[in-house]
Amino acid sequence: ALVALSFSGAIGLTFLMLGCALEYYGVYWPLFVLIFYFLCPIPHFIAKRVSEDTDAASSACRELAYFFTTGIVVSAFGFPIILARVQAIKWGACGLVLAGNAVIFLTILGFFLVFGRGDDFSWEQW
Repeated sequence: ALVALSFSGAIGLTFLMLGCALEYYGVYWPLFVLIFYFLCPIPHFIAKRVSEDTDAASSACRELAYFFTTGIVVSAFGFPIILARVQAIKWGACGLVLAGNAVIFLTILGFFLVFGRGDDFSWEQW
């Protein structure tokens, strides 16, 4: 599972780099999407740390973390569209960045599904 997650993360970053570094596009503004990749798991980590009862089906803290995470993900998809709309980047670069976003966010989701169970081998012990 870890190898598949690393491979899919590398593919997503390759799409992002292609959207920036190809000679036809040649603008590096889409690299600001990396900020959203780093911000995405932070609300989940905070909610995991703050919420005391993990047995509850739903908690306000966890729901707020989902809300903020959804806002970060939607912003990451909206950012290249806005850049393409104001003609800061070309639409082809926008498409590559959106494809990279989809792969990276699915990789982040897969990471939490695989390692977020709380078993002996999880991300919580790192």
